[in-house]
Amino acid sequence: MIGIVDCNNFYCSCERLFRPDLINKPIVVLSNNDGCVVSRSEEAKKLEIPMGIPYFEILPLIEKYQVAVFSSNYNLYGDMSARVMKTLKQLTPNIEVYSIDEAFIDLSQVPPHALESTTKHIRTIVEQWTGIPVSIGVGPSKTLAKLANHYVKKTKTDYVAVIDTKEKQEDLLKQIRIEKIWGVGRSYAKFLTNRGITNGYELAQMSEDWIRKNMGGVVGLRLHKELNGELSMPLQTPLVQKKMVGTSRMFGQKISDLSLLKEAVAAYISRAAEKLRRQKSVTDTLYVSIVPFNYMKDSMYTRPVSVSRYITLPFATQATNELIKAAMPLVEELYEPGMKYSKAGVTFYNLKPADAVQANLFKENNYPQATKLMQALDNINFAMKPNMIHFATMGHQSIWQMKQNMKSAHYTTRLSELRKVK
Repeated sequence: MIGIVDCNNFYCSCERLFRPDLINKPIVVLSNNDGCVVSRSEEAKKLEIPMGIPYFEILPLIEKYQVAVFSSNYNLYGDMSARVMKTLKQLTPNIEVYSIDEAFIDLSQVPPHALESTTKHIRTIVEQWTGIPVSIGVGPSKTLAKLANHYVKKTKTDYVAVIDTKEKQEDLLKQIRIEKIWGVGRSYAKFLTNRGITNGYELAQMSEDWIRKNMGGVVGLRLHKELNGELSMPLQTPLVQKKMVGTSRMFGQKISDLSLLKEAVAAYISRAAEKLRRQKSVTDTLYVSIVPFNYMKDSMYTRPVSVSRYITLPFATQATNELIKAAMPLVEELYEPGMKYSKAGVTFYNLKPADAVQANLFKENNYPQATKLMQALDNINFAMKPNMIHFATMGHQSIWQMKQNMKSAHYTTRLSELRKVK
């Protein structure tokens, strides 16, 4: 059996954990630049605040019902996610971290009669140890576990559902609309609905030949088997190293100055280079992209298309200064005077292990010295605060930086912002 542990209203739960005065009160968390609602507490959902709605559109509701509003605090959410996942690893033999607030767990060694008590115990321990409430769905396949979890979060019955019989499986599938099935996208949902297939049970009853012909061959067959209780997507072991690393952000406001654009790209390179060093990798291929802001209201596109350039370095590196130096000419090539820009991003490709750097016979490489410098830089910034020491090219508190006007404290990752008990 496979289970999925899903943190309830995760961002809101993280904020409420350090603000007990907000228990039973409506909370929303906003996206980058305080743009749209990306997380809602149960109380906020009862006020019919839609997911994804722009913040300015719900200001009357916020004021009327005294809704607590927070900017996204990724340091806090990332740290709390790590605590939840670490707790799960101590409780179950095998775990696949699926997202920041979800993880699949292996329950194959749990006797059938003990599945419900075991999952309830896991839920209790996770909340006791981390303060984060979770829901758990259990089934013979990943897809059925996801659907079980969706069901319990919707009905709020015990927040644990175990699909361990054929009868429970069929009853669950009959209650799940086709567009809610994990792996069925918008176009397939429309296609299936037009053919009278409106729920999971009806899809599971279709023949394999029909699935193979109409739902993408192997991918569709895998979904079909999962709906029928056959595990075709086993737990994935975590990747030791990512195949690419990058950082991109929307600007706090549109910018048209080349120097500000360079500052933003340099800052994003610094962040991406930290990720690179964390997984002990180096790169020799650097992409830079920027997004022009389009004022044409009659454009057929819903969002502007980015423009990009890349460069292949003479040798692989993980040093922030070397990567910034290589990126600045790319920014100059992409920049158009008078144009306003709303976003930038950097991506490192062709990653290699840091302990297997190939030297270049025709280029001087100070890799050992640069490695020591970056280690010192990372240690200081981790111990003090992000960007405590940084390169001048990155600027300091510029207008391009992301808006986070309602951001909470770094309760768990910054010593100076720990909660004080009197």
